[in-house]
Amino acid sequence: MIASKLRLSRADSKALKISDAYSLHRVVYELFDDVRSDSEKAAGVSSGILFVDKGGDFQAREILLLSDRAPNQPTHGELASREIPSSFLEADAYRFEIVMNPVKRENQSRKLVPIKGREAVHQWFVAKAPRWGFSVNPSSLKINQMSVQVFEKKGQTVTLGSVILQGELTVSDRTQFIKSFSQGIGRGHAFGFGLLQISPISNPFSF
Repeated sequence: MIASKLRLSRADSKALKISDAYSLHRVVYELFDDVRSDSEKAAGVSSGILFVDKGGDFQAREILLLSDRAPNQPTHGELASREIPSSFLEADAYRFEIVMNPVKRENQSRKLVPIKGREAVHQWFVAKAPRWGFSVNPSSLKINQMSVQVFEKKGQTVTLGSVILQGELTVSDRTQFIKSFSQGIGRGHAFGFGLLQISPISNPFSF
């Protein structure tokens, strides 16, 4: 896996016409050669790309990326990449931060509906964690920001709930945990959700 950091100045963002989550998606995906066939895309095969917008200040913003292949050099901005050592995923416990799109599927309608409220999101994440190969100490879990992303995609308005969670996790299923880290968790990966930003509690490695 390759970890990358893309730094965009205000001038870069303007030149790339970044205005919302969809335009940022376009900029990130243009850094990579698409290795999927049309049939694989239709079947929902993963792009092998995860990213998260870390924001910034008046001068610049940073985007973290995780990918199964190296990105191409951008036409705008500064990009730095390095391979993640396999030992990085061998720790037993990590501090983490993640941006999630918290949703659940209704039993009767089978529709996806947003999970609202800090307590509900807190309970949802703790309950879902074992499926992703780890457990979360409920007292360590913090919800730092809840917001809504709204953007236009192919003429339709898309609205996605967004929440930033931080805490400490303990690995319970190594194989599933590595899969969760490599492929992302939850929904909305194409729009900056689901990338586990982790740092081993012992022997930290900066991701």
